[in-house]
Amino acid sequence: MNPLQAEHGGPDGGQPVDHDFSTNASPMGPPPALWRAVQAADRQAYPDPAYRTLRRHLAGAGQWDLVLPTAGGAEGIRRLTLAAMLAGRREAWVPQPGFGDYALAAQALGLAVKPYAEPADIRPTAPALVWICEPCNPTGTSAKTRPDLGGHLVAVDHAYEPLRLQGDAPALPPGAWQLVCPNKALGLTGVRAGYLVAPAADETWARALSLAPSWVLSAEGVAMLEHWPSAETRAWLAEARTQLRAWTASQRALLAGEGWLQNPSCTNFWLARPPRPDIAPRLRERGIRLRDAASFGLDGWVRVSAQPPRSQAALQQALVEIEGEDS
Repeated sequence: MNPLQAEHGGPDGGQPVDHDFSTNASPMGPPPALWRAVQAADRQAYPDPAYRTLRRHLAGAGQWDLVLPTAGGAEGIRRLTLAAMLAGRREAWVPQPGFGDYALAAQALGLAVKPYAEPADIRPTAPALVWICEPCNPTGTSAKTRPDLGGHLVAVDHAYEPLRLQGDAPALPPGAWQLVCPNKALGLTGVRAGYLVAPAADETWARALSLAPSWVLSAEGVAMLEHWPSAETRAWLAEARTQLRAWTASQRALLAGEGWLQNPSCTNFWLARPPRPDIAPRLRERGIRLRDAASFGLDGWVRVSAQPPRSQAALQQALVEIEGEDS
């Protein structure tokens, strides 16, 4: 059996880049108070292996034992997929285009993988796990209508909800699991911490809780999640979204002026098609990285994220240079 590995943005094994448009994490960096807490985390002591205080904090008025800490979104996806399979699910419905780990987690376990482009396409023929990414990666779009999926296990990945720049989040499907990954919105993707929220203490919940490794979160991860629900963090995120709206508008105008096709998005990242297929690799040679969307089944397209004015200026200058070389 050949190993199954997902393709991601970010580090690609080449030389370091000066301007990374491939990541869909926030370029704003972490809130100062949260960042100080992460840096001051006690690395000389074990966290509570049950994370009781943290789980109560994250649950708010909810049921704390339904909150399951995860070592980031990818670990949460793998663990919930395994728990769902052990609880009798035989199909995994995954958005296409979509985050590759949904399908890979199911394929590794021998589940039937069913891609869907629109929610109306979801029609399970066996007990199923259905993944919904809201807003969706890599498109940045939001689905407003969904079919009735009663009886199936629905999991909503909220990784990019804090980076929603337009519109409101659709209502959560009844009985859905939730996956929360704050590190993208906080600009701390190197801190691998998130959490699942189960709808009930059922068999899937029990298996997902049992499958977690001991001390699944580091001290840094605990510190990040402890500050995630705070009013200070929420206020900082609101200001960050205001800045990202401005940067997104200016970057879209820049690319439109250079002849790029661009799809709609409600987030700080979106799909774009350069006027020529060689532009992305030539930008990479100049220290500018885009996310090739071929692994999403979108040949000729890239995913770009809004970056600060300095990076946008470097991108525009590089495009001018490439055009000059070819004229």
